[in-house]
Amino acid sequence: MQYDPIKRILGAAFNKTPFLRRLFYNLLDLLLLRTWHVHKELRAWAGNKRNQPIHILDAGSGYGQYTYYLSGMSTKWRILAVDVKEEQIADSNRFFAQIGRPHVRFAVADLVTFQQPETYDLALSVDVMEHILEDVEVFKNIHASLKKGGMLLISTPSDQGGSDVHDNDESSFIEEHVRDGYNINEIADKLKIAGFDKVQARYSYGQPGQISWRLSMKYPILMLGKSKAFFVILPFYYLVTFPFCLILNWLDANNNHSTGTGLIVKAWK
Repeated sequence: MQYDPIKRILGAAFNKTPFLRRLFYNLLDLLLLRTWHVHKELRAWAGNKRNQPIHILDAGSGYGQYTYYLSGMSTKWRILAVDVKEEQIADSNRFFAQIGRPHVRFAVADLVTFQQPETYDLALSVDVMEHILEDVEVFKNIHASLKKGGMLLISTPSDQGGSDVHDNDESSFIEEHVRDGYNINEIADKLKIAGFDKVQARYSYGQPGQISWRLSMKYPILMLGKSKAFFVILPFYYLVTFPFCLILNWLDANNNHSTGTGLIVKAWK
């Protein structure tokens, strides 16, 4: 299943006005379980830093929803968001200028080569590393770009069924993935090879999250992949499933999981 064409359709629909883009971000925040986990970690990291001159790197910004969230937490924070997709970068720069957030800048960059030594207090990489083969090189670049004591926050699929792969005979649900998921020890080892002093990793997408993901993401994406006509049906589909997904997301984000199809990883320089 190719996810990028559907993302382009959604982006075109919600980029028409700043109001629609804000609405899109709010919907993603509610529907995407990884957002619940990432926001929780970002709030914990922010602590008493909201009045400090912080520099943040959004490494693989996508639609820009995490930059939007962070830029709303403090105007004192300076955020650089980078991605390889020029169209998304242009759309994001236009949107953030329209809503008056000059402390944010988007730029085209390849994480395999991008490096700005000793610049950032926080780096964020949400559902990016499963798309990049040269992961250790990226980790080394981010490590070099962080200040001493800086933190990298990663959300990525695990090898416990991430990308909806459950045995060696199955292929990734998302064809753009170069790996089906990380072993929790493997990613910690790679981060230490890249130079990080301390690594903490935990599972996300436990049993509640896996059910929510299928209801809120997998089945709608499969429907849209078959025909664009399903866009008409989607509002009615979510009208029924949305309340259940909210409860499942809350349960997943507020409980510890012995295993799960996602990983939340924090690493410090």
